[in-house]
Amino acid sequence: MRLMAATLVSFALAAPALGQGDQSGPETAKGTPMLTLDDVRAVSPALARYTQGPLLGEVWKRPGLSPRDRSIVTFATLIARNQTAEMPDYLNVALDNGVRPSEVSEIITHLAFYAGWANAMSAVGVAKDIFAQRGIGPDQLPAASPQLLPLDQAAENIRAARVEESAGPVSPGLVKDTADLLFKDLWLRPNLTPRDRSLVTVSSLIALGQVGQVPYHLNKAMDNGLTKEQASEVISHIAFYASWPNAFSAVPVAKTVFDSRPK
Repeated sequence: MRLMAATLVSFALAAPALGQGDQSGPETAKGTPMLTLDDVRAVSPALARYTQGPLLGEVWKRPGLSPRDRSIVTFATLIARNQTAEMPDYLNVALDNGVRPSEVSEIITHLAFYAGWANAMSAVGVAKDIFAQRGIGPDQLPAASPQLLPLDQAAENIRAARVEESAGPVSPGLVKDTADLLFKDLWLRPNLTPRDRSLVTVSSLIALGQVGQVPYHLNKAMDNGLTKEQASEVISHIAFYASWPNAFSAVPVAKTVFDSRPK
């Protein structure tokens, strides 16, 4: 049995008295019973209190991020860290919170490049079952090769020059693939908005402790419409799902970005 925290999100919002009385809980798509807060209390009463109170009762209700954005951040974090145990429930919550199947598909594809192919494939295995359970078919998924969004050539020239200067002498192949596969292809796929694609990228980088690329991608996210308030809340949200140290590692980097941008 495993802790289905996102289902607990639904329960905590819909039924404040969750955990009182005899509850066996619903079942997953594969028929495995989900743990209730009573199950958690049987092992760690404190964890149950933190789950029901600060996390589900407070963090998920804070106005700094919409429920849809919190779902995107959480789902991206779980994929980046290859934490599949809770992924089915958070994916269901994401779909309930308005994340479209086509966007789920794009998030997984995007994170193959930013969190690794194996982690994306693990997420495919989870999403396949959830899509089947909810009757989501190929007609709701993005095309393999859609009409791409227009490229901002001036911005791409600046990015390409910086990457060529830093990585060109070490790995010309990386420079080429970064341009051809990422910024002239992946980032231009239309089924995930640039703002949400940036949100996924920043979330995964913080979750993995890869703060070296956060300045570029956080600036890009804010250029794409992510507000300072939302970016701040992303960091605090990720602390619960990817650890306090990873969140705090992102703080000085984010501060530098915030301070460098026009007021």
